[in-house]
This record gives sequence, structure tokens and C-alpha cells, in this order.
Amino acid sequence: MPPPTPEAELRSYYHTLYHAWGAQHWWPARTRFEVIVGAYLTQNTAWTNVEQALARLRAARLLSMRGIRRVPLPELEKLIRPSGYFRQKATRLKTFITFLDRKYGGSLARLFSQPTNKVREELLALNGVGPETADSILLYAGNHPVFVVDAYTRRILGRHNILSADTDYEDIRELFQRALTPIVDEEQQKPWEARPKLETGVRGAPHTPSPISTAPRTALAQVYNEMHGLIVGVGKEFCRKSQPQCDECPLQSFLPHRK
Repeated sequence: MPPPTPEAELRSYYHTLYHAWGAQHWWPARTRFEVIVGAYLTQNTAWTNVEQALARLRAARLLSMRGIRRVPLPELEKLIRPSGYFRQKATRLKTFITFLDRKYGGSLARLFSQPTNKVREELLALNGVGPETADSILLYAGNHPVFVVDAYTRRILGRHNILSADTDYEDIRELFQRALTPIVDEEQQKPWEARPKLETGVRGAPHTPSPISTAPRTALAQVYNEMHGLIVGVGKEFCRKSQPQCDECPLQSFLPHRK
């Protein structure tokens, strides 16, 4: 029997992880704008640091478009300092607000009503917005069906010999989108509904549901959402940068030397 295609392998990963863990309730945010702020702040830092910065903005009543628009830059820098690179990130948040005001009258609804490719190009043209940040904003804030590729994705697929270290971001994104799109058409599969977990002994656990994670979205966007959240879970709990916990990982049977 020929080996499975990378697309088939990724579909198996999805089913295995979802069956083990259920819905991951990603992205942990209350509003679409909070997703956008988080997407900027999470660049080159751990999510725990982002949570500290978001909490400081929330406590100052500035975690809104109006708040970021009116807060002086030095104060914004101080508030988001826990996220690192705070001067760059503060300037970039201000740049996003300026873009949104000038192009879309300050309306996220108007921005996200545009075609996916147009919004993506406009986001990528902004200072400090790379593919991962743009796609996070598109998927989680805008409900656009775009898969998000992050460092966990590269690490897991690299260790499973599905891609090499220098594989282009767009190639990985397109691979996942080819792999996951057929899941929506599987009549027996409803990935956007929570399933009971298996008694597998794994340590992964869903995030606490947030208003954004439970908001209505298209079936395809939800599949991309769930797969990204599941990959984050594997990367954080098992496929660590050092000392990976392969024997306890739900994907351990897919490792090349375990097949």
C-alpha cells in the first residue's frame, strides 16, 4: 500500500486530535479588536506575556479602537511592555488604527466585508504585519477561511517529516487548506461541535470558551480554527522545542519511526 499523501496525513492528525481533546476554543479574546491587538502583541513572545499586556490595557479601559486611538504613544508603550518589543508594537498598533480610520472609516465590519485576498494584501502592506499576523487577524477576527501557520506547525510537521525547515509559509498554508477543506464535506463529521474526550491520559485541555471562540463562523473557518488550536495544544504540551514528550502525545503513532 502506498504511503498516505501529506494531505491525508494532516486529516488524520485533525481527527485524532479532535477526538482526543474536543474543541479548543481558540482564540481567547472577548472582541474582534482584542484578537487584532493580541495578534500584534504575540509576535516574538510567549502568550503568557501577551495576556499580561492585554490585562493592563483592559484595566486602563484602553482595549478598544477608541482607546488605542486616543492613548498617547508613550503610555501605550508602557502598558504593553510585558509583551516585549513594546515600542515597535505600540507604533504598529497606532498604524493599524490609522489605516482602518482612513480606508474604512474605523469600521472592522467594512474591512472584513472585503474579499479575503484584498484584506490580506492590505494587512501585509502595513508595517510589522507578516503572513502569520495577517492570517490570524483574517481567521479569528474576520472569519475569513485562511489557515494560520506558526512555529508549532513547523516544528511538528518537521519532526514528522512532512516538511523541511525551509518550506515556504505559503506552501504550508496551501497544504493545510487542501488537506482540511474536504473535512467540511464529510457528512458524518461535524468538527465545530464538541465531542466527549477519550480516556487517553493525554494532558491537553481546551481553552476556556471566550466570546470570540464561540462566535458564529463558516464551517471551513471553524475547521481551520480548530486545527490551529489543536496544533497549539500539541506544541505547548508535547512537541516542545527541547525535551519533547513524544510517548504521551496523541500523534506519537504518526512519527516516522513509529509507523
